[in-house]
Amino acid sequence: MSHIIKKINPKELAGDLICDAACGILNGISVAMFTAPNHIAPGGVTGIATIINYLSGLPIGTVAMLINIPLLLVAYKILGKRFTLLTLKSTFIMSFFIDLCAVVLPPYRGNLLLAAMFGGAAGGIGLGLVFMRGSTTGGTDIMCRLAKLKYPHLPFGKVLLILDGVVILAAALVYRNMESALYALITILASSKMIDMILYGMDKGKVVYVVSTSTREIAKAIIEEMDRSATLLKSVGAYSQKDQEMLMCAVRDEQYPTLKKIVLRVDKNAFMIVADAGEILGEGWRGIDTEKI
Repeated sequence: MSHIIKKINPKELAGDLICDAACGILNGISVAMFTAPNHIAPGGVTGIATIINYLSGLPIGTVAMLINIPLLLVAYKILGKRFTLLTLKSTFIMSFFIDLCAVVLPPYRGNLLLAAMFGGAAGGIGLGLVFMRGSTTGGTDIMCRLAKLKYPHLPFGKVLLILDGVVILAAALVYRNMESALYALITILASSKMIDMILYGMDKGKVVYVVSTSTREIAKAIIEEMDRSATLLKSVGAYSQKDQEMLMCAVRDEQYPTLKKIVLRVDKNAFMIVADAGEILGEGWRGIDTEKI
């Protein structure tokens, strides 16, 4: 423990606490104002706590913290001290603010679709801030990590989807309303979109591969018209066995239509492969923070 404390950077800790507090407030708004009052339990430990709150009246934040305690004890032995301490800090702060917001904020009882969307967006932004600092809020994240240790072949996303799906179905049975499950899915979708926005921001884009006899002309047009660069890769045609060049270029989503027009204008017979890129780092994009590697 003392070894970990000695490594704590005061500025880094202050940043962590600010993000934890922001996450707590945003998730408090999400749960206390939008999801819980409208019988929406969008998966995870918070969703379980929402169901228990509906059945017993116990505070959602407190219940979520109590559920996380045994998970944190297991994580401490298996996943390590650092992960456990960071998660404990974020989980405690978020649970505190969820219960505080339940006392001071009025519930929204208007359009259910708006409640699902705004609840998911607020919670997603908050979680994105915590994930950005390298921490988690426990719950299903711990369950997924533990499941991956025993079943390493299982994709993380699928494990998370299964756990959330079980909670959503349980909520539909408790509320006796299948629409609550459908709105919960909307909340999860909105939350995931906001998490991606916070974690990756504008660094998402597309990677385009172009096979053409005019790759150098296409590259020149990209540089002049789009203020972007490209990479020319040596390649060999599998059928023709001829040496050729393939162009690779990373662009933002909104720049892709312009790139496509350039390619087809230069060579209407060009062969293009377009792939989504979750994150692009380096010159012209977000720099690589070597201190966090």
